[in-house]
Amino acid sequence: MKALVALILLVQLPIHKAVPAAPPAPLGCDDPESEAAAEVAVNYINGHSHHGYKFALNRIEDIRVVPQGPNNDIIFLELDLLETKCPILSPTPLANCTVRSFAEHAVEGDCDVKLQKVDGTLSVLASKCHSHADSSEDILKVCPDCPLLASLNNTEVLETVSAALNDYNSKTTDSYLRLLEIGRAKIQYHPGHVVVTEFAVGATNCSAEEAKANVGACQLLPEDQSNFGFCTAVMVKRPSQDLQVDCQLYGHQVPAPDIPLLPWPGVTYTHPGQDTSAGLAPSAVGVTNHNLGLFHNNPVASESSSSEILRSMLSAKSVTKRAVAEAAQHDKVPRPVGFVPPPPPCPGKIRHFDI
Repeated sequence: MKALVALILLVQLPIHKAVPAAPPAPLGCDDPESEAAAEVAVNYINGHSHHGYKFALNRIEDIRVVPQGPNNDIIFLELDLLETKCPILSPTPLANCTVRSFAEHAVEGDCDVKLQKVDGTLSVLASKCHSHADSSEDILKVCPDCPLLASLNNTEVLETVSAALNDYNSKTTDSYLRLLEIGRAKIQYHPGHVVVTEFAVGATNCSAEEAKANVGACQLLPEDQSNFGFCTAVMVKRPSQDLQVDCQLYGHQVPAPDIPLLPWPGVTYTHPGQDTSAGLAPSAVGVTNHNLGLFHNNPVASESSSSEILRSMLSAKSVTKRAVAEAAQHDKVPRPVGFVPPPPPCPGKIRHFDI
């Protein structure tokens, strides 16, 4: 009898079905995990760039995480970057590089990056970037007297760089320096006529004295002895004439071990018939800044389809639009007095300024 009662009570007990675990909340653009991924992405971009200057993170525009399995995620990032004052050749850590101010005619970079996170370790699979200088109209609205970026192949710019390099080489007792590329240039007309240039240089196998006899024989030092640097030059043309040159050599540096297949950043080896008077490829004629035209697949990574970046980003944007529409409907619900809605997860905060 007792066994029958126990059986009846057991049958009457509620049956609890296993409830699947809720999916993790989507990452916000300012979450620590997002910022860690962005840091890896920016370091990768700077490490694989070969012209101009280093870029710093300004804003995380969007992030999307696609789970691949246990402790294995694919991460898609949209990043806004800003140009710093550190040349790509400089050994200065990015954390110590100053972002150019808005009035200095800032340059913005837009990047889509695909990463993989396995057991907590992040690696970049592919990246796609481009950059552009802020519009002249925006600069002049804020600073009407600020000089604007000049074309890198402007005649006055080329004359200033040539005069500055000749002046430096005529006075140094060290290696003869050759031009690698012009980084930036500005021309001011009022109250004085001033040309300001920045350019990358490389030490050659000739002393400055030896170069006087046969400059054509002076070649850049081989990779295992390379010594690159950066110069700034200011030429005053009016009301009086003056030339000031300052060059800094960085000493021989060993490229990072994670990019063994790439040449040292900033160094462009010329080809017969190519105009190298300004360290520029013919396609660079008329531009005011080096485009961060990085389209790179990591050859070491397990996945490297950069075309998937574009497809996935488009998918992410459509999801975002739906989320915004749903949020708009949700906001129509009456709220108690004093209610402050939480900030949207993306885009993230602006670290420097918006252009």
